[in-house]
Amino acid sequence: MPGMTQPEPPDDGTASGHTLAVERVGDFTDDDLNALCEATNAAIIEGGGFGWINPQGRVSLESYFRGLLLVPERQLFVGRLDGVIVGAAQLVRPPRNNEAQAFAAQLQHAFVAPYARGHGLARMITYRVEESARSLGYHVLNLDVRETQEAAIALYESLGYIRWGVHPAYARAGGRTIRGIHYYKLLQPGGRIA
Repeated sequence: MPGMTQPEPPDDGTASGHTLAVERVGDFTDDDLNALCEATNAAIIEGGGFGWINPQGRVSLESYFRGLLLVPERQLFVGRLDGVIVGAAQLVRPPRNNEAQAFAAQLQHAFVAPYARGHGLARMITYRVEESARSLGYHVLNLDVRETQEAAIALYESLGYIRWGVHPAYARAGGRTIRGIHYYKLLQPGGRIA
C-alpha cells in the first residue's frame, strides 16, 4: 500500500569500522552539547534545513537545544558516530488542542553533519523517529524539505515517504526563493490512518 513500509533493521555501522548509535536525549553533558552545536553549525553551512541560513553562535544554539528539551510535544533524537553526536532529528507531536490532526506527527530538523555522512546514520535516525512515532500510536509521519536538499529527498523517497505537494515559495536563501517538498508516510500496519 502506498506510503506504508515496514522498517528494515538499520546497520549499526560496525561493518564500516565505525560505531553508530541513535538515542533520544533527555539531558546534555557539556561534551554532547558542544558536539551537537558544532554539528548543527556544520549542517547549516552546508545548506541543512533548519530555517537558519547562517551559522549560529554557541549561546544561541545552547539555548535552543536546552529549551527544546522542555517542550512536551518535542522529542530530540541524536545520532552518534564513534560516540560523538554528529546529527539529530525531532519528533513533533500535535498540540493537545488539535484533535483533528491528533493521528499525525512530524519529523523536523533532521540533519547529519557533512563530516559524518556516508555511514547510514541519517537512515538510522529516521527509523528511530518512525519507531517512536509508531509506538506513541501515530498513524502518519509528515515532513518537508527544501528542494535543494537532494540527499534528504532521495533518502525519504527510498524509505517510502510519499511526495504529496510542492510549496513554490517555501524558503528564501542566497537571494532566491526555494521550493519546499512535502511528504507523508503511513506508519501503522495495513496502511490505515485510523
